[in-house]
Amino acid sequence: MEPLNHLESFVQSAEGGSFSAAARRLGLTPAAVSKNVARLEARLGVRLFQRSTRRLTLTEGGERFLAQIGGALATLQEAVAGIDKDDGQPAGTLKVSMGQAFGREHVLPMLGDFLARYPAIQPDWHFDNQQVDLVGEGFDAAIGGGIELPAGLVARELSRIHVVAVAAPAYLQGRALPEQPADLARLDTLLRRSSPTGRLRSWTLRHANGEETAVDLPRPRAIFNDPEAIAHAALMGLGVAMLPMPFVERGLRSGGLVRLLPEWHQDAGTVWLYYPSKKLLPPKTRVFVDFVLERFRNERFAQRMQVA
Repeated sequence: MEPLNHLESFVQSAEGGSFSAAARRLGLTPAAVSKNVARLEARLGVRLFQRSTRRLTLTEGGERFLAQIGGALATLQEAVAGIDKDDGQPAGTLKVSMGQAFGREHVLPMLGDFLARYPAIQPDWHFDNQQVDLVGEGFDAAIGGGIELPAGLVARELSRIHVVAVAAPAYLQGRALPEQPADLARLDTLLRRSSPTGRLRSWTLRHANGEETAVDLPRPRAIFNDPEAIAHAALMGLGVAMLPMPFVERGLRSGGLVRLLPEWHQDAGTVWLYYPSKKLLPPKTRVFVDFVLERFRNERFAQRMQVA
Protein backbone atom coordinates (compact mmCIF):
# COMPACT_ATOMS: atom_id res chain seq x y z
CA MET A 1 0.00 0.00 0.00
CA GLU A 2 1.23 3.47 -0.82
CA PRO A 3 2.16 5.78 2.10
CA LEU A 4 -0.89 7.73 3.23
CA ASN A 5 0.84 11.10 2.72
CA HIS A 6 1.49 10.24 -0.96
CA LEU A 7 -2.16 9.42 -1.52
CA GLU A 8 -3.35 12.50 0.38
CA SER A 9 -1.06 14.72 -1.67
CA PHE A 10 -2.47 13.28 -4.88
CA VAL A 11 -6.13 13.61 -3.88
CA GLN A 12 -5.76 17.13 -2.48
CA SER A 13 -3.84 18.26 -5.57
CA ALA A 14 -6.56 16.84 -7.79
CA GLU A 15 -9.32 18.54 -5.81
CA GLY A 16 -7.49 21.86 -5.43
CA GLY A 17 -6.07 22.01 -8.94
CA SER A 18 -2.52 22.78 -7.82
CA PHE A 19 0.27 21.66 -5.52
CA SER A 20 0.03 25.01 -3.70
CA ALA A 21 -3.65 24.45 -2.83
CA ALA A 22 -2.88 20.94 -1.63
CA ALA A 23 0.03 22.24 0.45
CA ARG A 24 -2.22 24.73 2.26
CA ARG A 25 -4.70 21.99 3.10
CA LEU A 26 -2.06 19.53 4.28
CA GLY A 27 0.26 21.94 6.08
CA LEU A 28 3.16 21.10 3.75
CA THR A 29 5.23 23.02 1.22
CA PRO A 30 4.30 22.86 -2.48
CA ALA A 31 7.65 21.21 -3.13
CA ALA A 32 6.89 18.46 -0.62
CA VAL A 33 3.49 17.81 -2.20
CA SER A 34 5.01 17.70 -5.67
CA LYS A 35 7.64 15.22 -4.47
CA ASN A 36 4.98 13.00 -2.88
CA VAL A 37 3.00 12.92 -6.12
CA ALA A 38 6.11 12.23 -8.17
CA ARG A 39 6.99 9.28 -5.91
CA LEU A 40 3.45 7.94 -6.26
CA GLU A 41 3.65 8.24 -10.05
CA ALA A 42 7.01 6.46 -10.06
CA ARG A 43 5.62 3.66 -7.89
CA LEU A 44 2.53 3.21 -10.07
CA GLY A 45 4.35 3.72 -13.35
CA VAL A 46 1.58 6.10 -14.47
CA ARG A 47 1.55 9.85 -15.03
CA LEU A 48 -1.33 11.17 -12.93
CA PHE A 49 -1.23 14.86 -13.91
CA GLN A 50 -0.59 17.00 -16.92
CA ARG A 51 1.41 19.89 -15.43
CA SER A 52 1.31 23.50 -16.60
CA THR A 53 2.48 26.75 -15.07
CA ARG A 54 -1.11 27.65 -14.09
CA ARG A 55 -2.96 24.44 -13.22
CA LEU A 56 -2.78 20.69 -12.85
CA THR A 57 -5.03 18.54 -15.03
CA LEU A 58 -5.68 14.87 -14.35
CA THR A 59 -4.65 12.44 -17.04
CA GLU A 60 -7.00 9.64 -17.98
CA GLY A 61 -5.05 7.35 -15.68
CA GLY A 62 -5.18 9.95 -12.92
CA GLU A 63 -8.96 10.27 -13.21
CA ARG A 64 -9.35 6.49 -13.03
CA PHE A 65 -7.04 6.22 -10.00
CA LEU A 66 -8.83 9.07 -8.19
CA ALA A 67 -12.18 7.34 -8.68
CA GLN A 68 -10.75 4.09 -7.33
CA ILE A 69 -9.13 5.42 -4.15
CA GLY A 70 -11.25 8.48 -3.24
CA GLY A 71 -13.75 6.70 -1.01
CA ALA A 72 -11.22 4.32 0.48
CA LEU A 73 -8.90 7.18 1.41
CA ALA A 74 -11.73 9.08 3.12
CA THR A 75 -12.56 5.99 5.17
CA LEU A 76 -8.92 5.57 6.15
CA GLN A 77 -8.63 9.26 7.12
CA GLU A 78 -11.71 8.97 9.30
CA ALA A 79 -10.24 5.94 11.02
CA VAL A 80 -7.05 7.87 11.72
CA ALA A 81 -9.07 10.86 12.96
CA GLY A 82 -11.01 8.57 15.27
CA ILE A 83 -7.87 7.66 17.19
CA ASP A 84 -6.62 11.26 17.39
CA LYS A 85 -6.76 11.11 21.16
CA ASP A 86 -4.31 11.23 24.02
CA ASP A 87 -5.26 8.92 26.90
CA GLY A 88 -8.86 9.04 25.73
CA GLN A 89 -8.89 12.85 25.44
CA PRO A 90 -9.19 14.83 22.18
CA ALA A 91 -5.77 16.09 21.21
CA GLY A 92 -3.91 18.03 18.55
CA THR A 93 -3.67 21.51 17.07
CA LEU A 94 -7.01 23.28 16.63
CA LYS A 95 -6.78 25.88 13.86
CA VAL A 96 -9.70 28.34 14.01
CA SER A 97 -10.37 31.63 12.19
CA MET A 98 -12.51 34.42 13.68
CA GLY A 99 -13.03 38.16 13.39
CA GLN A 100 -10.64 40.29 15.41
CA ALA A 101 -12.97 42.24 17.69
CA PHE A 102 -15.66 39.56 17.81
CA GLY A 103 -13.13 36.86 18.64
CA ARG A 104 -11.48 38.86 21.42
CA GLU A 105 -14.79 39.89 22.99
CA HIS A 106 -16.94 36.78 22.64
CA VAL A 107 -14.79 33.72 21.87
CA LEU A 108 -11.47 34.25 23.64
CA PRO A 109 -13.13 34.44 27.11
CA MET A 110 -14.19 30.80 26.62
CA LEU A 111 -10.65 29.57 26.11
CA GLY A 112 -9.76 28.99 29.75
CA ASP A 113 -12.73 26.72 30.37
CA PHE A 114 -12.18 24.94 27.06
CA LEU A 115 -8.53 24.17 27.86
CA ALA A 116 -9.42 23.06 31.38
CA ARG A 117 -11.80 20.52 29.85
CA TYR A 118 -9.51 19.50 26.95
CA PRO A 119 -5.89 20.08 28.03
CA ALA A 120 -4.40 18.01 25.19
CA ILE A 121 -5.73 20.42 22.52
CA GLN A 122 -3.47 23.27 21.42
CA PRO A 123 -5.41 26.27 20.00
CA ASP A 124 -3.96 27.91 16.89
CA TRP A 125 -6.41 30.78 16.57
CA HIS A 126 -6.27 33.36 13.78
CA PHE A 127 -7.92 36.74 14.41
CA ASP A 128 -8.58 38.21 10.99
CA ASN A 129 -11.43 40.22 9.48
CA GLN A 130 -10.80 38.76 6.03
CA GLN A 131 -12.72 35.75 4.77
CA VAL A 132 -10.74 32.53 4.68
CA ASP A 133 -10.84 29.41 2.54
CA LEU A 134 -11.68 27.04 5.37
CA VAL A 135 -10.68 23.84 3.61
CA GLY A 136 -8.01 25.26 1.32
CA GLU A 137 -6.14 26.97 4.17
CA GLY A 138 -6.41 24.03 6.52
CA PHE A 139 -8.72 25.46 9.19
CA ASP A 140 -10.62 23.13 11.49
CA ALA A 141 -13.37 25.72 12.06
CA ALA A 142 -14.23 29.39 11.59
CA ILE A 143 -16.57 31.83 13.30
CA GLY A 144 -17.95 34.78 11.37
CA GLY A 145 -20.30 35.63 8.54
CA GLY A 146 -20.47 35.68 4.79
CA ILE A 147 -18.22 32.70 4.05
CA GLU A 148 -19.22 31.04 0.79
CA LEU A 149 -20.62 27.62 1.60
CA PRO A 150 -19.20 25.13 -0.90
CA ALA A 151 -19.96 21.43 -0.82
CA GLY A 152 -18.34 19.83 2.19
CA LEU A 153 -18.78 22.75 4.57
CA VAL A 154 -21.32 22.96 7.41
CA ALA A 155 -22.66 26.23 8.88
CA ARG A 156 -24.34 26.34 12.31
CA GLU A 157 -26.13 29.56 13.22
CA LEU A 158 -24.95 31.28 16.40
CA SER A 159 -27.11 34.40 16.15
CA ARG A 160 -28.62 37.02 13.92
CA ILE A 161 -27.02 40.37 14.67
CA HIS A 162 -28.83 43.68 15.11
CA VAL A 163 -27.26 47.10 14.54
CA VAL A 164 -28.38 49.81 16.97
CA ALA A 165 -27.92 53.55 17.44
CA VAL A 166 -25.81 54.45 20.49
CA ALA A 167 -24.10 57.45 22.08
CA ALA A 168 -22.29 58.26 25.30
CA PRO A 169 -24.22 59.93 28.15
CA ALA A 170 -21.71 62.78 28.10
CA TYR A 171 -22.53 63.51 24.45
CA LEU A 172 -26.28 63.37 25.06
CA GLN A 173 -26.16 65.72 28.04
CA GLY A 174 -28.05 68.91 27.19
CA ARG A 175 -29.31 67.50 23.88
CA ALA A 176 -32.85 66.36 23.10
CA LEU A 177 -33.06 62.61 22.59
CA PRO A 178 -34.15 61.58 19.09
CA GLU A 179 -37.74 60.35 18.88
CA GLN A 180 -37.69 59.29 15.21
CA PRO A 181 -34.84 58.10 12.92
CA ALA A 182 -34.94 61.45 11.08
CA ASP A 183 -33.92 63.17 14.35
CA LEU A 184 -30.48 61.54 14.09
CA ALA A 185 -29.64 63.96 11.27
CA ARG A 186 -29.36 66.88 13.72
CA LEU A 187 -26.75 65.05 15.84
CA ASP A 188 -23.04 64.47 15.22
CA THR A 189 -22.69 61.11 13.50
CA LEU A 190 -19.81 58.64 13.31
CA LEU A 191 -19.97 56.85 9.98
CA ARG A 192 -18.30 53.75 8.64
CA ARG A 193 -16.55 53.54 5.29
CA SER A 194 -16.74 50.14 3.62
CA SER A 195 -13.24 48.75 3.11
CA PRO A 196 -14.10 46.77 -0.05
CA THR A 197 -15.95 49.61 -1.86
CA GLY A 198 -14.75 52.80 -0.14
CA ARG A 199 -18.35 54.00 0.15
CA LEU A 200 -19.97 55.37 3.30
CA ARG A 201 -22.46 52.96 4.78
CA SER A 202 -25.99 54.28 4.92
CA TRP A 203 -28.32 54.08 7.89
CA THR A 204 -31.58 52.28 7.19
CA LEU A 205 -33.57 51.38 10.29
CA ARG A 206 -36.43 48.95 10.78
CA HIS A 207 -39.16 49.43 13.39
CA ALA A 208 -40.39 46.54 15.50
CA ASN A 209 -43.62 46.67 13.48
CA GLY A 210 -41.71 46.10 10.20
CA GLU A 211 -41.60 49.71 8.96
CA GLU A 212 -38.31 50.75 7.35
CA THR A 213 -36.86 54.21 6.87
CA ALA A 214 -33.57 55.61 5.59
CA VAL A 215 -31.82 58.37 7.54
CA ASP A 216 -30.66 61.36 5.51
CA LEU A 217 -27.35 62.17 7.21
CA PRO A 218 -25.55 65.51 6.80
CA ARG A 219 -21.77 65.84 6.91
CA PRO A 220 -20.54 63.32 9.53
CA ARG A 221 -18.45 64.28 12.55
CA ALA A 222 -15.91 61.55 11.73
CA ILE A 223 -15.49 58.58 9.39
CA PHE A 224 -13.78 55.26 10.18
CA ASN A 225 -13.37 51.98 8.32
CA ASP A 226 -13.33 49.92 11.53
CA PRO A 227 -16.40 49.32 13.71
CA GLU A 228 -14.28 48.81 16.82
CA ALA A 229 -12.76 52.27 16.32
CA ILE A 230 -16.25 53.73 15.92
CA ALA A 231 -17.29 52.11 19.21
CA HIS A 232 -14.31 53.71 20.98
CA ALA A 233 -15.12 57.09 19.43
CA ALA A 234 -18.73 56.79 20.63
CA LEU A 235 -17.51 55.95 24.14
CA MET A 236 -15.35 59.09 24.00
CA GLY A 237 -18.48 61.16 23.44
CA LEU A 238 -17.70 62.19 19.85
CA GLY A 239 -21.17 61.48 18.46
CA VAL A 240 -23.84 58.94 17.57
CA ALA A 241 -22.91 55.60 16.02
CA MET A 242 -24.82 52.76 14.38
CA LEU A 243 -23.02 49.58 15.36
CA PRO A 244 -23.60 45.81 15.57
CA MET A 245 -24.47 44.61 19.07
CA PRO A 246 -21.23 42.60 19.54
CA PHE A 247 -19.31 45.90 19.46
CA VAL A 248 -21.48 47.83 21.89
CA GLU A 249 -22.96 45.28 24.29
CA ARG A 250 -20.30 45.83 26.95
CA GLY A 251 -20.69 49.62 26.73
CA LEU A 252 -24.46 49.33 27.07
CA ARG A 253 -24.14 47.06 30.11
CA SER A 254 -21.63 49.34 31.82
CA GLY A 255 -23.54 52.53 31.10
CA GLY A 256 -20.75 53.90 28.93
CA LEU A 257 -23.21 53.93 26.04
CA VAL A 258 -26.93 54.58 25.79
CA ARG A 259 -29.15 53.03 23.16
CA LEU A 260 -31.19 55.49 21.13
CA LEU A 261 -34.48 54.75 19.39
CA PRO A 262 -34.98 51.43 21.22
CA GLU A 263 -37.74 50.27 18.87
CA TRP A 264 -35.53 50.66 15.79
CA HIS A 265 -32.63 48.58 14.53
CA GLN A 266 -30.79 47.50 11.41
CA ASP A 267 -30.09 43.87 10.43
CA ALA A 268 -26.40 42.97 10.08
CA GLY A 269 -26.85 39.36 9.05
CA THR A 270 -25.82 36.23 10.92
CA VAL A 271 -22.80 34.94 12.81
CA TRP A 272 -22.08 31.32 11.91
CA LEU A 273 -19.86 28.54 13.16
CA TYR A 274 -18.33 26.81 10.12
CA TYR A 275 -16.56 23.46 9.98
CA PRO A 276 -15.84 20.78 7.35
CA SER A 277 -18.56 18.23 6.76
CA LYS A 278 -17.32 14.76 7.55
CA LYS A 279 -19.01 11.61 8.73
CA LEU A 280 -16.48 11.53 11.51
CA LEU A 281 -14.97 14.85 12.54
CA PRO A 282 -11.62 14.78 14.32
CA PRO A 283 -12.41 14.68 18.07
CA LYS A 284 -10.69 18.05 18.62
CA THR A 285 -13.06 19.71 16.10
CA ARG A 286 -16.16 17.93 17.36
CA VAL A 287 -15.62 18.96 20.98
CA PHE A 288 -14.86 22.55 19.94
CA VAL A 289 -18.08 22.78 17.92
CA ASP A 290 -20.12 21.30 20.76
CA PHE A 291 -18.43 23.54 23.34
CA VAL A 292 -19.07 26.77 21.41
CA LEU A 293 -22.69 25.90 20.64
CA GLU A 294 -23.34 24.99 24.27
CA ARG A 295 -21.64 28.10 25.67
CA PHE A 296 -23.38 30.51 23.29
CA ARG A 297 -26.72 28.84 24.05
CA ASN A 298 -26.22 28.94 27.83
CA GLU A 299 -25.14 32.58 27.74
CA ARG A 300 -28.22 33.46 25.65
CA PHE A 301 -25.98 35.06 23.06
CA ALA A 302 -28.64 35.14 20.33
CA GLN A 303 -31.15 36.88 22.60
CA ARG A 304 -28.55 39.48 23.61
CA MET A 305 -27.64 40.25 20.00
CA GLN A 306 -31.28 40.73 18.91
CA VAL A 307 -32.55 43.54 21.08
CA ALA A 308 -35.57 44.81 19.19
